[in-house]
Amino acid sequence: MNTPIKEHPTVEAHRKKSALEKVSEPLDAAWLRQLCLDAGADDVGFVEVDRSVLAGERPHIQRAFPHTRSLISFVLRMNRDNVRSPARSVANSEFHHTGDEVNGVARRIVAALERAGIRALNPPMGFPMEADRWMTERMWVVAHKPVAVAAGLGHMGIHRNVIHPRFGNFILLGTILVGAEISAYSHELDYNPCLECKLCVAACPVGAIGADGAFNFSACYTHNYREFMGGFEDWVETIAGSRDGKDYRRRVKESESVSLWQSLSFGANYKAAYCMAVCPAGEDVIGPYLTSKKNFADEVMRPLQAKREPVYVIPGSDAEAHVQKRYPHKTVRHVRNSLRPRSIAALLQGMPQTFQRYAAGKLDAKYHFVFTGSERAGATLTIRNGKLTVENGLLGEPNIKVTADSETWLGFLAGERNLLWALLSRRVRLQGNPKWLLALKRCFPS
Repeated sequence: MNTPIKEHPTVEAHRKKSALEKVSEPLDAAWLRQLCLDAGADDVGFVEVDRSVLAGERPHIQRAFPHTRSLISFVLRMNRDNVRSPARSVANSEFHHTGDEVNGVARRIVAALERAGIRALNPPMGFPMEADRWMTERMWVVAHKPVAVAAGLGHMGIHRNVIHPRFGNFILLGTILVGAEISAYSHELDYNPCLECKLCVAACPVGAIGADGAFNFSACYTHNYREFMGGFEDWVETIAGSRDGKDYRRRVKESESVSLWQSLSFGANYKAAYCMAVCPAGEDVIGPYLTSKKNFADEVMRPLQAKREPVYVIPGSDAEAHVQKRYPHKTVRHVRNSLRPRSIAALLQGMPQTFQRYAAGKLDAKYHFVFTGSERAGATLTIRNGKLTVENGLLGEPNIKVTADSETWLGFLAGERNLLWALLSRRVRLQGNPKWLLALKRCFPS
């Protein structure tokens, strides 16, 4: 005879256990902070999920864990001299091991909360990510940086890294989504630890960080993340396109093959991250910089600048021009643009990240794009004074109007479709002088 579920021994045991162990809400902030520190965090802050500055992040948080009512943000310190080493093996080992510790700390915190009857979720610090979303939407579950800023754990420097007031930018971030309210929440810092010393500007081998605060995402991504997602895809296509082993070795140096093997076997390696290495901000970090800015630059920055190494750039990009001008002793390595969007939404959202402002020169033009077919959209692109704006809808009077089947246009950008064929087959139609399209292409080298 079946036992009614409410009388099942497991159900009765659960009822008694829940009555004994349930932690009252809201969670006591002091208790929770100590729990996080005991788990290995070096600093921690708490943010309510409906904080206005997280409005853009909230849909992603709710998608990952609909029960989220609060967020825990925490940091782990990295060993500074390891990150500063010109030997990439030393620096990358520090990144990877600290990253593993972040995931371990987050897991211990979530386990402790679960034992206390509180639901929680810890997205990975970095990888693995939601790879099936590649080039259609963002892969990461939670953006750790805005949560850390909201939690008072630092502010973004001009190098786009969070700078902790004490530990500087020598930190890695973790975030935990909690299904409970917390008795007291943290607040943003009332100052930015960034000194705007511009050492990160001087150290970046591809000129990704502008002295005026501009950031060339494409340049950073192409070189520093060469052995991550897009660079790996480009490498595989290079193998597929090689006639034989000799042809492959002509295209890829043996040291590059070994480096990729190392990334596959141990963990994807960063090629630079020099912006983090040279940053002197933070109470625990700033001493040597204040003692002698020259000695600090000579000891920390100049060995990175002087290093002879391959620098990966897209032909015709601002990064290529920067390396040739500033670092003639470094070896320029041409690679294909691996930021190839697979949706029109991703294309329009990503264009500011791939725009090359110096390649644009004095271009002053307005473009209308009308996408038809499987993904319909209209957008206006304006390039003026080395800046790109992308707006929904057809605004103002354009220099040229492009009407394109969405799949055909994405295929053209990926190098899979021929533009001449697209024009002849009327899958792409132009209204205006084609020279404006050629000028636009200059701003987005591939």
